[in-house]
Amino acid sequence: MFVNFSDIANSVKIGLKPNLVVALAAEEELLKALSTAKSKYLSKVILIGSQEEIRKISADKKINLQDMQIIDIVDLVAACNKAVSLVHQGEADFIMKGLVDTSIFLKVVIDKNNGLMMGRLLSSIMIMKIKTYHKFLMISDGGIIIDPDLEKKKGIIENAVDLANLLGIQPVKVGCLAAKEKVNLKMPATVDAVALKKLSEKHYFGENVIVDGPLAMDLMVSSKAAQIKGYVSEVAGDVDVILVPNIETGNAVSKVMTHLGNAESAGIVMGACVPIILTSRSDSYENKLNSIILGTYLAQHMGDCHETREEQKKRNEKVINRK
Repeated sequence: MFVNFSDIANSVKIGLKPNLVVALAAEEELLKALSTAKSKYLSKVILIGSQEEIRKISADKKINLQDMQIIDIVDLVAACNKAVSLVHQGEADFIMKGLVDTSIFLKVVIDKNNGLMMGRLLSSIMIMKIKTYHKFLMISDGGIIIDPDLEKKKGIIENAVDLANLLGIQPVKVGCLAAKEKVNLKMPATVDAVALKKLSEKHYFGENVIVDGPLAMDLMVSSKAAQIKGYVSEVAGDVDVILVPNIETGNAVSKVMTHLGNAESAGIVMGACVPIILTSRSDSYENKLNSIILGTYLAQHMGDCHETREEQKKRNEKVINRK
């Protein structure tokens, strides 16, 4: 079980180094992180974007881009399409968003004909390491799904559990965030939390997954708060995954931890056939590097994109036939 990003980085060094493609790479902190990652963790880095801007930034800031391939495409959509096509061609093992709006980037990723989907929900996960907590915290979804209903929350949990398992976390403890611990029909987050907890008790998410909720934030991260409130739960004070009720909450929680709590973080998108690195433009060099390290580790352990798509296609066909 990994407890910090150094553990993941050390594991990455042991495995076969994968190839990364970056859509719209002309950004200083991103190029710095890619330069470090190329020297330690990656076999090949393909930068797509304005070659002139990328070269200028690297020259002005003395960033080493040696041995990196640059594909000169200025148009945002065309650059994203090229990045996805390189994954299909086997030239890249995973993909990263640079200076392009998330909506533009993801529209290409989810394209039914040429995208990277495999019939699952796509969700964003922020993995945080904050000094005041004893292990990694995962927050989802604060980047893609605006206002998830119960079905989408199931998919968010499934993706987070997949990530947790790949990081050696077992059991996976999921907390459904709400403002209170009691069900209130006027607060959908509390109603959904109870439904998800019941599904977990039936092992819907797996034998080693514990879902509890509704839970306020203090109960999730503080065993002392749980003791004071008399709340008994395996998740209280020891949560791994925080399921947030909407994108605003997820975005706010993760950014407060980053900018006020000085948390280290990494952003990843799960549900596609390859890891997708999704970072904020305001993220630091360190956190962008953490995201690349996490994506590299996942690329080493998620299997071949094309085989994964075919396996998922067969599973979907079996489900359809059963219906």
